[in-house]
Amino acid sequence: MPGGLPDEAFELGRTCALAAECGRDLRRCAEMYAGLFPAATFDGDFYTAHSLTAAFCAPWASADRLKMAGRTALWVLALDRLVDHTTAGLEQVNTLIRDCLAVADGGTPRAAVTRFLADLRDELATVEEFAELHRLWRDQLARMLAGMARAWVWRDTRAEITLARFVGNADSRGTCFVDLSHWIYAGDAWAKGHLEELRAASERVQRYLHLLGDLASYRRDVSWGDLNVLTLGVSRGEVTDAMAGLAGEAAELIDGVRQRSPRAADYLWRQMGFNAGYNNISDYGRL
Repeated sequence: MPGGLPDEAFELGRTCALAAECGRDLRRCAEMYAGLFPAATFDGDFYTAHSLTAAFCAPWASADRLKMAGRTALWVLALDRLVDHTTAGLEQVNTLIRDCLAVADGGTPRAAVTRFLADLRDELATVEEFAELHRLWRDQLARMLAGMARAWVWRDTRAEITLARFVGNADSRGTCFVDLSHWIYAGDAWAKGHLEELRAASERVQRYLHLLGDLASYRRDVSWGDLNVLTLGVSRGEVTDAMAGLAGEAAELIDGVRQRSPRAADYLWRQMGFNAGYNNISDYGRL
């Protein structure tokens, strides 16, 4: 076809169809865990955004191969809402963390949020390598939970936090936990055998997305009383400068991955580009 435009249009159409299929899975999944996904927070736009993210970050995949990433991201956001908006104190936060870690270790769930986690754990266990990789998965879960608890304390005590310290707590976002779960479930042989190396690149992407997410959600976070990087006394310019540095670090690590696992590299790189574009963060062009 002249100019190749129909081929490009075909690929875009296929990716949108993939997103629609991913969205249907997310909605079905949310319906299984009563009360965990209130419509006021998890509305139609929410599912559309997250299904598009999954599809455009890995457009070569099938919906079945992407379901672990999508469902894990959905669980992380449900957990984050519980920590930030339903726990009455640090003791409840710590109890929730202990319950999650117990389920990760094979324990019986006692609430919808841990039942969802148990289902993710059991689905991952259908992958032969999970027995060996469970330690890394559990470790990344623990890092995320510790980051969420730390952010809760910072918000509750109105602690004075530096930009560097805030960025250092990016595990609270959960992106690395989602990435690790995705690679265990659907990654290629190289990815499954080199998760520590991939995790290093994923952590840099996570730090970038941690800041980008706060730029995009600033007004909502302020209205809800949530922690946000722009409430720490730093300017938007300082934040975008930090993002530029993180994007450069991520690019170097991703380039090291590309020759051995092009799709793992593309998955990470596309996360930054797609999310910047979707959230209209115009500074992305200079990164």
